[in-house]
Amino acid sequence: MGIGHYAGLIDIGGRLALTLHTDGVGTKVLIAQAMRKYNTVGIDCVAMTVNDLICLGSEPIALLDYLALERDDGYLVKEVTKGLVRGAEVAKVPIVGGETAILGEMIKGTGGQGFDLACMGAGIVRKDRVINGSAIRPGDTIVGLKSSGLHSNGYTLARKILMARHSLNEPIPSLGRTLGEELLTPTAIYVHPVLQMLRRVEVHGIAHITGGAFTKLTRLTERGGLSFRLEMPDCLPIFTMLSEEAHLSVKEMYCTFNMGIGLCVVLPGDQAEEAMRICRREGATPTMMGNVTSGNGVFVGKVRLI
Repeated sequence: MGIGHYAGLIDIGGRLALTLHTDGVGTKVLIAQAMRKYNTVGIDCVAMTVNDLICLGSEPIALLDYLALERDDGYLVKEVTKGLVRGAEVAKVPIVGGETAILGEMIKGTGGQGFDLACMGAGIVRKDRVINGSAIRPGDTIVGLKSSGLHSNGYTLARKILMARHSLNEPIPSLGRTLGEELLTPTAIYVHPVLQMLRRVEVHGIAHITGGAFTKLTRLTERGGLSFRLEMPDCLPIFTMLSEEAHLSVKEMYCTFNMGIGLCVVLPGDQAEEAMRICRREGATPTMMGNVTSGNGVFVGKVRLI
């Protein structure tokens, strides 16, 4: 069937399509490496994959992981596996296989064991229920699901800003914990709230807010003619800290970081309250965060992001 906005689709006959996606943890692994704390990045790896699969309306059904190491390290493998297992449990998706490779000539650590982590996922969706944004109309409401923090994107910039002034072991009063603990907070997994919404309300579009942050919403309207108007809730302390220490503009912040919203769901306005009730029942924290109008672009207040 081709490439969707967040995953590839393969027609497997009958009424079904297979969705495929692969993703990794990015430079967040450098924080884990520096802190020698490896048991959470596996959750991130699962989250980054399954959260993209559900954007097409598909139900994740299987995962494969790939762990590349600078050198053999049984402890690291065991700890990374703990995170992978925990992420798979939360998403209720089995990890059916994987690969571990020792690549000392390619991967070099900086103060700890060097490694990289990636995951591939497969999902299933009915072909007549693929969510591709084509149903989005002016007047639709945008419901946001709150993030747990930075998730797994923007870490190259975040590390450059924060680690120039702070150590990872430094307690940060505004965060209520050390900087390293904050930066290793696992990515939220949105599988179950989204699957329940797909069963009970009319969903027109879903965007996982990752690299490129809220510019990701334009993936849902490739035909143009629609604008996303966002009125964001108060952001988490980590984003305030980043903004203040680097003097980043509103546009720079909202084009780089999730600003406290990890997933956006677009649906008819009269179904937004029910969607939010479903999310709360499934343990997610939803918020009304804007609407769709005629035009082009993504706006936060009066600031145009794209």
